[in-house]
Amino acid sequence: MNPSTPADYQLEKRAIRRAFDQAASSYEASAVLQDQVGQQLIERLDLVKLEPQWILDLGSGTGLQSRRLNRRYPKARLLAVDLAAGMLQQARLRKSWRQRQFFCQGDAEHLPLATGSMDLLFANMSIQWCNDLDRVLREFARVLRPGGLLMFSTLGPDTLTELRQSFARMDDQPHVIQFMDMHDIGDALVRQGYEMPVLDVEHFQLTYAALEDLLRDLRSIGATNATVQRPRGLLTPGRLQILRDAYEQFRKDGRLPATYEVVYGHAWSSGPRPEIREDGAVTLPYPQMRRHIK
Repeated sequence: MNPSTPADYQLEKRAIRRAFDQAASSYEASAVLQDQVGQQLIERLDLVKLEPQWILDLGSGTGLQSRRLNRRYPKARLLAVDLAAGMLQQARLRKSWRQRQFFCQGDAEHLPLATGSMDLLFANMSIQWCNDLDRVLREFARVLRPGGLLMFSTLGPDTLTELRQSFARMDDQPHVIQFMDMHDIGDALVRQGYEMPVLDVEHFQLTYAALEDLLRDLRSIGATNATVQRPRGLLTPGRLQILRDAYEQFRKDGRLPATYEVVYGHAWSSGPRPEIREDGAVTLPYPQMRRHIK
């Protein structure tokens, strides 16, 4: 099964872009979890032997991990790709003049990059903002050279479970985006021809004095509700009080928890996979097609 996002939870890319553009200046000060996960993801590169010439930092944001990747692989060139131009603008301002970084605004589901152009594709906490995991992994396989490494983290279904349950007490509309199960991600990696996939999960819990502090944190990193079917307009005082009361059931030791399920993974690319259309036709990228023509 292709783990594409159900219709009620389809994401609107324009809304995602707008939210991250608005959060660009406040992102690094608030993205504590994203920074910690990114650092751990980079540390996992100790487990593999790799000397990349070109690195793609997909969903690079303000360049937190781009700068670390540059320091780890000082001879490599790095391409930072993000959906939001505001994030890329911040990344340009924050990078060292010594670091060989390039910037490109783009969508993970339709990367504007040449086939087989990257040695390492690094995607920290970004693929949860895509609607079709198979399409994303197919694009990753296309831009990676055969033998290139995909290293990623994303969020699993336990993420923000307290907030999701509290919103359910208020109404039945989608307020929190849907996150993918680790096993579905592993199946998709195999389906797209990746070799030796390795995945594991780690749970984190942030705590807050009040619900408003959690909601403010989410807004300041751009993690707002971008579902197509999302309710429009601000929470009224009455509905906010319902949400606040519902969340109180989770308070422990005077603090409100917010759970995050982080899925880590890496796999090796075997090159672009043929795309099978609904009519049964098979589409091959041109360089791959030439290898099949005698």
